[in-house]
Amino acid sequence: MAVKKKHHHFPSELRSGPISEDWVIIATGRAKRPETFKKETKTEFVEDPKTCPFCHMEKEKDKLILVFSKGKKTEVSDDLGGWTTLVAPNKYPALIFSPSLHAEKVGPYKRMDGAGYHEVVITRDHTRSMGQFSVEEVKEVMDVYHERYLDLMNEPFIQYVSIFHNHGKEAGASIYHPHSQIIAAPVIDPDLNRAVLIAQEHYKKHKQIVYKEMNEWEMKNPDRIVFQNKEFLVLCPFASKAAFEMIISPKRHLPYFERTTNEERKYLAEAMQAALSKLYKGLNNPAYNFYLHTAPCDGKDYYFYQWHFTIIPKTAAIAGFELATGIEISTIEPEVAAEFLRKQ
Repeated sequence: MAVKKKHHHFPSELRSGPISEDWVIIATGRAKRPETFKKETKTEFVEDPKTCPFCHMEKEKDKLILVFSKGKKTEVSDDLGGWTTLVAPNKYPALIFSPSLHAEKVGPYKRMDGAGYHEVVITRDHTRSMGQFSVEEVKEVMDVYHERYLDLMNEPFIQYVSIFHNHGKEAGASIYHPHSQIIAAPVIDPDLNRAVLIAQEHYKKHKQIVYKEMNEWEMKNPDRIVFQNKEFLVLCPFASKAAFEMIISPKRHLPYFERTTNEERKYLAEAMQAALSKLYKGLNNPAYNFYLHTAPCDGKDYYFYQWHFTIIPKTAAIAGFELATGIEISTIEPEVAAEFLRKQ
């Protein structure tokens, strides 16, 4: 059944979802009109293209891993003057290649070498963010993510490939030029690992895939749906951890991002473009992060999981209560946020 408007005037609400099982506070007593976020979240991070390290990457052919030009893969040996998206190693990597992990125990602790891969996905335009891209331009980025995922997942030791995008200084972008990052690691993201275990336990107990249940419920009760097409839903989750948080989820049950077809990525690009452009217009270009969560690539069967993208705008600062408890506070109901974004 659909969420009903509260018939009493309690100043806040605690919500929890079946995946993370975390509680969030929807502080309706401090509730803001959606329009007020537009003034508060605009990012003003500008960098001179002349000194930008990403604007002329075609001059560094020896460093390039992958190059696309207007939707098509280009050989690195070719003339790269028309490049539109490329991949290069991160100049300051969190993880680097190693032939061995040198894993060991140190008393009650465990350690291993920081072995893995850290890459940067760079789009050509210095000023246009993904919220200003066409569907075709977003599709190219999704194809680049997909191709690099397929390569990195088969490297030695790699158990998980993290794809993420930081937009704006408040979201952690140290370089203004739009770019995403890919980190392939020998360990599984703890947040994802917990979600996987919860989804597995739910399936064992109920013989139901929890993501499928959630999607079916959301489509029957569309208050939080921002956009949908044939293959994907964009929605503000019931227990949103931040104002205007959005999830992009396949309508069909799909555990593995790397198994998406070209046709599915067309619909994914349409959904991602709709979500980011609505955020750009509605909140006046806020800082945000988005990231992919997909089943680990460690060879196990994760039929009970479902891949998805999460978009989290930087609409509020994390303070002492959130750090102390892990309980996030949002000052707008996700139903109100979704209604506002739908209109953009």
